[in-house]
Amino acid sequence: MSPIVLASASPRRRELFELLRLPFVVETAEVDETPRPGEAPEVLVARLSAIKAASVIGNVSHGLVVAADTVVVLDDEILGKPRDADHAVRMLRRLRNREHVVHSGVAVADAASRRTAIHLSATTVWMRDYSDAEIEAYVASGDPLDKAGAYAIQHAGFRPVARIEGCFAGVMGLPLGALTDGLAHFNIKPPVDVAAVCRERTGHLCCREYKNL
Repeated sequence: MSPIVLASASPRRRELFELLRLPFVVETAEVDETPRPGEAPEVLVARLSAIKAASVIGNVSHGLVVAADTVVVLDDEILGKPRDADHAVRMLRRLRNREHVVHSGVAVADAASRRTAIHLSATTVWMRDYSDAEIEAYVASGDPLDKAGAYAIQHAGFRPVARIEGCFAGVMGLPLGALTDGLAHFNIKPPVDVAAVCRERTGHLCCREYKNL
């Protein structure tokens, strides 16, 4: 099996992809992530994940390319990555003690056939009532500046999330259930129990286990 190309510079996506125990290499995808006017979040993440895959597939003679995109939606507004520290503070204050939705899209593209399978994930997230001092300390760490919604759900110091309903890995940036479904279109099955490795890494039920409750 040829290594799968993961079209992402995100260390979080690389870490999650490694859980599947499939051979892969990384190639960065550089695309314009600006939403189109009136574009729904699920349409946006589907479009951007497909564009990211297409942007590197020309460099691949055979095998698969995987790309993903994630956005945070609050009050019907798409929150991307913060422009700077002040913007990150404002985002986190808006999200505090409230519910929002994280949308992720995963595109799996085949270099030979040029077929692309796209799968989506949506997770409802409830933030805790963190203090202004906690926000400022977290922003000062620099961690929020490359993340949609200005937070990392897995951050051990800040721990901004009270609870979720859906895919923890999707909020991190790579929904493993959706990725597994995309790989299945091309007869690729990870040699691990995806729900088990996801639960072990995140400390939360996998989205596939939610569905079976």
